Amino acid sequence: MNAQRLEDAGKLLLRILISGLLLFHGVDKLLHGPVDVASDLAERGLPTVMAYGVYLGEVLAPLLILVGVWTRLAALVYSGSIAFATLLVHGRDFVHLAPTGAWAAETWVFYIVAPLAVALLGPGRHAVVQRQIPWD
Repeated sequence: MNAQRLEDAGKLLLRILISGLLLFHGVDKLLHGPVDVASDLAERGLPTVMAYGVYLGEVLAPLLILVGVWTRLAALVYSGSIAFATLLVHGRDFVHLAPTGAWAAETWVFYIVAPLAVALLGPGRHAVVQRQIPWD
């Protein structure tokens, strides 16, 4: 295998990993609605209508990343959505250790930083759209 094929396979694997993991959260929101998110927003004095943004960040963005369309933009939306949600609900994790001794925020950091890597790398060759389109 040449280096370009390995690079494209790595990009595809990264896209599948991060979009697949977040889609579980999105499917839950599709099945049960963003009620918990609205509650978290209300507790902090923010407009509850913002809860519907989870459909953009946890459903649409991961789907676009998965298929390789508007990948870079979708990855930035994904990262921003998770960063906002994490700071809203798990902000204290950034200054604490878990009972196991690990950094309490390590999972959240993965969900925020991994899509940034996708935004920098782009979709690779294994994408639905093979031509360059804006933010791909």
